[in-house]
Amino acid sequence: MINILANDGISHLGKKELEEKGFNISTDHISQEKLIDIINKENYEVLLVRSATSVRKDLIDACPQLKIIGRGGVGMDNIDVDYAKKKDIHVINTPAASSTSVAELVFAHLLGLVRFLYDSNRKMPLEGDQDFKKLKKSYSKGQELYGKTLGIVGFGRIGQEVAKRAIGLGMNILAHDKFIKKQEITIHFFNNEEKSFTIETKSLEHVLSNSDFITLHIPKSGNKPTIGAKEIGMMKTGTGIINTARGGIIDEDALMFALDKEKLSYAALDVFENEPSPSIHLLMHNAISLSPHIGGATVEAQDKIGLELAEQIITYFKK
Repeated sequence: MINILANDGISHLGKKELEEKGFNISTDHISQEKLIDIINKENYEVLLVRSATSVRKDLIDACPQLKIIGRGGVGMDNIDVDYAKKKDIHVINTPAASSTSVAELVFAHLLGLVRFLYDSNRKMPLEGDQDFKKLKKSYSKGQELYGKTLGIVGFGRIGQEVAKRAIGLGMNILAHDKFIKKQEITIHFFNNEEKSFTIETKSLEHVLSNSDFITLHIPKSGNKPTIGAKEIGMMKTGTGIINTARGGIIDEDALMFALDKEKLSYAALDVFENEPSPSIHLLMHNAISLSPHIGGATVEAQDKIGLELAEQIITYFKK
């Protein structure tokens, strides 16, 4: 029997699918410092993680019986992927499963930004009973998204899902991607009709300088943020920016400076440089909408992730 450790959990549907195929799966969370010992003691051949657990060279070297390392989600920056592959370990992830959930969170933040909900939700409980008219006046200059331009940096699966929702709201789309030059996306409607659009990607500078709002859907690359002071300087005054991708893509100090100087109007962050202990200055900033890395944390996404991991594991051991 193959033993599987889903150290950061797995959906009930994914667990059930694996158990029905004869796999033994544990969802007990093992602390990072005890992980190597437990993997070896229980002879786990499959290790499944999300963002909470790291799988580095030391663990890979110390656990030679591992055959699969799986990441429930898209980004695999917490796994030494190339090294694992050199050790003949099969590395899997679920790139498509959470795309819809992340895209919808982008618009939850975006709609909240343009109507100041991130701030009014903080102040109404404190001041709403005494300063209702004052608050009403301060939040009376919201914006419509219709007709505005959304810049999408990273036009893979999630970026394309974001574009579909933006088109549905009547927004203009500008997209940048290092690898995709042109992409056709198809929107499926409630009455089984569909409409396709072809989007040609532009340079990063073009997207940054011509967008009203910018949303990031790229992996972290090296130690340098993709969006720093230089890139923020390219943006139109009053731009809003959203990051639901990876912490460290935006220079957080440059972001706060730009917000303080009103170069940017507002920002939304689901991910942070120092997770799980983000900067208190960032968390307290009155122009930032915040969520605690919940992009793929919906019931539907977790079910899809669990089933997609299960299918890949079952296929691997059928060989």
